[in-house]
Amino acid sequence: MSLLARPKVASVAARTMQRLNALLADRHVASTLLTRYPEYPRNTRELTIPNSVAPARAVVYLPDVPAAEPLPVYVNFHGGGFVLPPIELDDPLCRQLAAEAGVAVVNVDYAVAPQHPFPAPPHQAYEVVRWVAEHGDEHGWDGSRLVVGGQSAGGALAAAVARQALDKGGPSIALQVLHYPPLDLATDAREKHSTAVKPVLRPWMADVFDSAYLPDRSLRSDPLASPAHPSDTADLTGIAPALVITPEHDLLHAEGVRYAERLRGAGALLEHYDVPGADHGYDQNDAEAARDVYALIAEHVRRATAPRTQATDG
Repeated sequence: MSLLARPKVASVAARTMQRLNALLADRHVASTLLTRYPEYPRNTRELTIPNSVAPARAVVYLPDVPAAEPLPVYVNFHGGGFVLPPIELDDPLCRQLAAEAGVAVVNVDYAVAPQHPFPAPPHQAYEVVRWVAEHGDEHGWDGSRLVVGGQSAGGALAAAVARQALDKGGPSIALQVLHYPPLDLATDAREKHSTAVKPVLRPWMADVFDSAYLPDRSLRSDPLASPAHPSDTADLTGIAPALVITPEHDLLHAEGVRYAERLRGAGALLEHYDVPGADHGYDQNDAEAARDVYALIAEHVRRATAPRTQATDG
């Protein structure tokens, strides 16, 4: 075990990364992400979502053209290794989805580790989604046409929300979007392989993220943390339909493929899309590749949330 894999050391390292992120993220977001895709205006408002873990700040993105009826709603969870809280990193995605899919996007600033270790984040994420489903009348969206999605760690949380919704009997989720998610935290990162010479994700990063998030190693095979691990053999029949997106060179590629195949076996896989030539987090730096994948997500969201007659006709 490396030094960084020790929970106390990982906690210190994670807190240091959080401080550095707070110093550097604003400049990066303002200079690159908030100005990306200027054809999609930023029409937002903020709200706070109550839950049993910690109040969750959220930024709601709306289409620029007012809707005559309540909009479908997409709950988004950002990446960051379950440690970093860069909610604004998904601003281009949220703007494009609001415009192209015609949805209200609720971008959630969820609780992160080490301050809130597992299972607090997936439990909070589920409570947030349930709240969104139940409070649409107050906020102008239709909670019965609900999508959950996320990038990296956020994709893992979206998968955990869909699993809890299956186990608890709701809320009804029309689509889960899993974008380069970590879905097997029980397998050591040194046993995972990338086709890239210098992959974005390195084992030392996994040591910090995984040990800060899951300091109790006995919990790493929990289905809410590792649904792609072979130890999880539950029947997933009835889980929300899924779009799974895996970059070709991602260190997490194999587990994403495994979970996609597991969803296919349960009759829940709508599409598995492999992003050619891409690595983990590619959409933060490659605006054109990101635009194409975001458009794919938007198309799936439109189909999943269309009124029943439209969905049938299409």
